[in-house]
Amino acid sequence: MAKDEVMETGGGGDFAAKDYTDPPPAPLIDAAELASWSLYRAVIAEFIATLLFLYITVATVSLVRALLYMIAQCLGAMCGVGLVKAFQSAYFVRYGGGANTLAAGYSKGTGLAAEIIGTFVLVYTVFSATDPKRSARDSHVPVLAPLPIGFAVFMVHLATIPITGTGINPARSLGAAVIYNKDKAWDDQWIFWVGPMIGAAIAAFYHQYILRAGAIKALGSFRSNA
Repeated sequence: MAKDEVMETGGGGDFAAKDYTDPPPAPLIDAAELASWSLYRAVIAEFIATLLFLYITVATVSLVRALLYMIAQCLGAMCGVGLVKAFQSAYFVRYGGGANTLAAGYSKGTGLAAEIIGTFVLVYTVFSATDPKRSARDSHVPVLAPLPIGFAVFMVHLATIPITGTGINPARSLGAAVIYNKDKAWDDQWIFWVGPMIGAAIAAFYHQYILRAGAIKALGSFRSNA
């Protein structure tokens, strides 16, 4: 928006107007930053393979169906990263294809622990937020479920991006590694499979056989004493 700056130039009352233009406002979302962030995170098929393993663990999805889903998700991740490489090749090279790698200064054990803990937090939150028992008891639970899940994803990313780039999903990690296809993308690829699988299994066991079993036992005791 143009504004006039008025300056007095003499005693005769003559004024000279000096026009200037304000710089344009900064954009709400910077396109270059968004592109680099999107590529770096490579959120293709995010978390789905891990969650499927979770549901296999508690026998809510058949093994054959889950394997077909996993294959489709890995192929989808490869296709997604391939499209990024085709249309954003400069960013693809700059950010290492979005491939998960272990950051310098961290041991493999630390990276594995980060993936296990991060995956545990995510899938335990998903399980708790979408528990059909809670949904039946509290009608608002299905509506609010995305909120705690989103917070869990956010916190896990804050904690693990500096260590592993945040995998917590084998399909996402595999897709980026296959398309990038450099040694550094494959050196620690096992971390991004073993970690999420262990984390998902622990979360499933803890929720299904400790928390839920304890709740059922407590409910039975309450009813018997009523």
